[in-house]
Amino acid sequence: MASEEASLRALESLMTEFFHSCTTNERKREIEELLNNFAQQTGAWRHCLYFLSNTSNEYVMMYSLTVFENLVNKMWLGVVSQDKMEIRSCLPKLLLTQHKAMPYFIRNKLCKVIVDIGRQDWPMFYHDFFTNTLELIQSPVMTSLGLVLLKTTSEELACPREDLSVARKDELRKLLLEQMPTVLGLLTGILETMWDKHSVTAATPPPSPTSGENTEVLCSLLQSNQYSKLLCQPMPMLDQESEQLCSLALECLAHLFSWIPLSTSITPALLASIFHFARFGCDLRAKAKPAPSIYSLSSSSNGLLDPGSLAPPASEGGRLSQLPAGSHSERARLGVLAMTCVNELVSKNCVPLDFEEYLLRMFQQTFFLLQRLTREHNAHTVKSRLQELDESYLERFSDFLRLFVSVHLRRIESNAQFPVVEFLALLFKYTFNQPTHEGYFACLDIWSIFLDYLTTKIKSRLADRESVLNRYKDALVLLLREVLNRIQFRYNQAQFEELDDEILDDDQQTEWQRYLRQSLEVVAKVMELLPSHAFSTLFPVLQENLDVYLGLQQFIITSGTSRRLNITAENDCRRLHCSLRDLSSLLQAVGRLAEYFIGDVFAARFSDALAVVERLAEVTCYGSQISLYDLETAVPSVLKPDLIDVHAQSLAALQAYSHWLAQFYSEVQRQNQSRFINLITSVVNASSPLITAKVPEKLLLSACHLLVSMATTVRPVFLATLPAVQNIFSLITESQTHRLHPEAHMLVCRALSNMLLLPWPNLPESDQQWHTRSSNHANMLAALTRHYRLLRGTANLPPRLGLDDMKAVLHQTLPVLRDIVDSISGESTKSRQICYQSLQESVQVSLALFPVIIEQPDVTDVMLSFFLTLFQGLRVQMGVPFTGQVIHTFLSMFTREQLAASILQEGSAGCRVVEKFLKILQVVVQEPGQAFKPFLPNILSLCMDQVYPIVAERSSPDVKAEMFELLYQVLHQNWRYFFKTSVLASVQRGVAEEAMENQAQFIAAMQAFGQSFLQPDIHIFKQNLSYLESLNSKHKLYHRKLFRTSMLFHFINVLLQVLLHRSHDLLQEEVALAIYNMASVDFEVFYSVFMPEFLNGCQGVDSNQRVVLGRNFKLEKDLPSFTQSVHRLINDLRYYRLCNSSLPTGTVKL
Repeated sequence: MASEEASLRALESLMTEFFHSCTTNERKREIEELLNNFAQQTGAWRHCLYFLSNTSNEYVMMYSLTVFENLVNKMWLGVVSQDKMEIRSCLPKLLLTQHKAMPYFIRNKLCKVIVDIGRQDWPMFYHDFFTNTLELIQSPVMTSLGLVLLKTTSEELACPREDLSVARKDELRKLLLEQMPTVLGLLTGILETMWDKHSVTAATPPPSPTSGENTEVLCSLLQSNQYSKLLCQPMPMLDQESEQLCSLALECLAHLFSWIPLSTSITPALLASIFHFARFGCDLRAKAKPAPSIYSLSSSSNGLLDPGSLAPPASEGGRLSQLPAGSHSERARLGVLAMTCVNELVSKNCVPLDFEEYLLRMFQQTFFLLQRLTREHNAHTVKSRLQELDESYLERFSDFLRLFVSVHLRRIESNAQFPVVEFLALLFKYTFNQPTHEGYFACLDIWSIFLDYLTTKIKSRLADRESVLNRYKDALVLLLREVLNRIQFRYNQAQFEELDDEILDDDQQTEWQRYLRQSLEVVAKVMELLPSHAFSTLFPVLQENLDVYLGLQQFIITSGTSRRLNITAENDCRRLHCSLRDLSSLLQAVGRLAEYFIGDVFAARFSDALAVVERLAEVTCYGSQISLYDLETAVPSVLKPDLIDVHAQSLAALQAYSHWLAQFYSEVQRQNQSRFINLITSVVNASSPLITAKVPEKLLLSACHLLVSMATTVRPVFLATLPAVQNIFSLITESQTHRLHPEAHMLVCRALSNMLLLPWPNLPESDQQWHTRSSNHANMLAALTRHYRLLRGTANLPPRLGLDDMKAVLHQTLPVLRDIVDSISGESTKSRQICYQSLQESVQVSLALFPVIIEQPDVTDVMLSFFLTLFQGLRVQMGVPFTGQVIHTFLSMFTREQLAASILQEGSAGCRVVEKFLKILQVVVQEPGQAFKPFLPNILSLCMDQVYPIVAERSSPDVKAEMFELLYQVLHQNWRYFFKTSVLASVQRGVAEEAMENQAQFIAAMQAFGQSFLQPDIHIFKQNLSYLESLNSKHKLYHRKLFRTSMLFHFINVLLQVLLHRSHDLLQEEVALAIYNMASVDFEVFYSVFMPEFLNGCQGVDSNQRVVLGRNFKLEKDLPSFTQSVHRLINDLRYYRLCNSSLPTGTVKL
């Protein structure tokens, strides 16, 4: 004893020293080593048992428990049975005698160690493990301890880690499920007892739940009176101990519900109890003021009770005054936990038939709570009620509503006992009284899910479309109106000013843009269902704000060269700011709805769309003519951005209607086109004055995008002849064009090029005027590449321009040319021919310059991007000889030294250059026909002999992805380069005759794929696994004799090792599928040859364990069973290794 006492004091001293702020890291390492060595000793647990019983030092307790935990989880197999019995007896006794004196985290740790023992030994060697827990729960003074053990048991036994065999995992789950009716019955009893014990029903019957307010919705939601009676009972006054007990019970239920299946064990009584406690979260009185029928006190902000009828009955005064201070957060927590239980149940999509009635009952009870949350009251608006509730509770409630709509609405909607329309009315109130933006977003998501459901339902039931729509029409109309109100500054300025409109999130949008986008998505979904109604709601609001905007002209005062907006009063400026912000939002809404005016409904909705487009054209022309962006204003930091934004949004909205204009054009081509011509002329007149360097960038880019849409989507014959467009041609082909913003310059060049290259719609080839257009296009490109073509001489001569000047010209010209090619790459052959004729000289200059600039990665990157786009879009027009010349030049320039220098600069322009080069080769090897086949040996050599050795051992994914894709394309598109015979022929003649060429290169490629599976990069692993699977599905790769006889087992082995080492766990399913596809080539050989070989080669397991592993791997040939066997093999193999590594040396295994 004396020595143990001394050890304890020494340990306490060490632990205190370890955690002392003055202890050095070196000393901490010494102490840590000392403690680890002590823990590894045989019988260390006996000392730890003494320490636990005789210390009050928390560090010592935690260390001792960690020793026990390590013993149970890692060394239990090697512990002699007598010691196990002693530990199983001592630890529970220690818990029972000392749990009240222990800190809660020590108690929980001790519970976990006891449960870990149960996980290993119950029921065979620890038969009373679960019985003890149930007995504790039933003992009034030990209930909370029993609940802690129960929750820990659910966590550790139902969802165990991998340190158990699959058979043991299945056994534990089965054992626990057998106990569930008893467990759920006990938990129901605890919740009911606590509720009844503290309820205040003795003196007077409860008043009506709504104190005189209309209860029709309530009655329709709760057909059965028993629910309303139960849920209208007054709230009990729980003391602190009871609250903690109920919290533990609800926590247990939440975890149990996460894994047990829905069944009748989850009784109506249990559900009713959970909903009783869910009320703790939604009853405001828990936080602020007492309410009718809820006799619970909390003081309001001024410390007074509500006067008059809202005060509690006098007979309850004594009890109310005894309510412990600070209990609100605990009471709210009960509500949160109860809703967590409800959500665990509702999230399950698989509902047994006998549980559907319970589910309906749950929804009825939850919507009773929703009705309470959203009822109005003379002391509180709905919003102020929700504001005062616990935020977590509202989050859980919104989660419930989302789960209900997304998972169960289709089940419940047709049930006469569930009035969906009344539910939508409550959801509406709940949505538009949310106290936070995040809460509002969550509710908008719920409406979006509902609208998607409704749209899908209507499309599948066209016959009764109208009756379905009529049922929900009023709700949709209200939703639309309210969402539109919610995006307007005039009603919500204070809240909107809090939203950030500068910092971009991960989706590249600001807080305000996210708010607006989510709102407009709901508007668009309603528009799809009720088009005419949505339009008639939106257009008048738009008109109202447009009138303000169009009326600004009268307030412009010109003095000399300056122009000023004469609106200076603070209130007028504020109102103008709100109106302009709202106009900007409404213009986005109008643009978002453009898709609902085209296609089959074009004629039916023509007049509405025409009104919108003519109005938008008028607004854009007005903005451009009077240059509102150029005005001086009283509040320049606010009003000037507002004016620019409205102008830009009006152009963007007009651009959204380009598909409608294209359809309008095709409809009127054989009729009087004057109205259409006037519209297009207005659009061009609105955008052309903005294409100048003086205009703010946002506005300039909007104008350029609009012009591109006119040229690309609408394509009017007369577009290029309009005076405004002629002016843009002149502007862009003059030498000062570089003064335009680079992106704007590129867009304008694309628009002008497309006007000349793209075929005019609905006209025969003879009327396309290709000769004139070809000549004009050549002239335009000659002007754009004037400086670039002068660089031709620099290839062989000393450069006439400095290197920096040459780079500047390359950077300025090539992206524009690349964009022009890219925009017509999917168009007709004639368009691509003309484009290449105009570009031909510039392409030749580029090839001549390539050797000069290869040492400059930044410009090489730009040039290879240009060539890549050329190969993708114009390789046919370039012709085989010239394409061959380009490839030859590239292959000769990219020497091994050049590649190494480029690749070794991680993440640099050098890597991007090599990646672009490999992409060009990918395009080449995909080309059908024999023209480029002569390059295959060189391309394969480049891949395997030059690029692969550099990237193989590097962890960086740079270049690897492109190299493996090139390798895959070589194999896939040129399969007969390796395997001469077709699949059919090889089947007919027998596998033995399979002819193969270039075998060494094929083997090298397969080895490269195999090697990539041994590396950590998960993206390369996933990509390459999918390439192998694709080659198998298209070319029967796994069935080929060479692969089957010399590679198949190696690949299966590597993939099994990947699963075993858990290095790529995210891809478990993909790996298992690939193993199945490889094994299915010949299941007999897999089971009789591979599996024994694999198991014999497994380290860390004995021969008996190998036999068990082999026996458990069933001879299954279907995918689900095979996959299950693979996962079982991996789990059990890891488990056996863990067990064997934890046995003491010299242990005899039977």
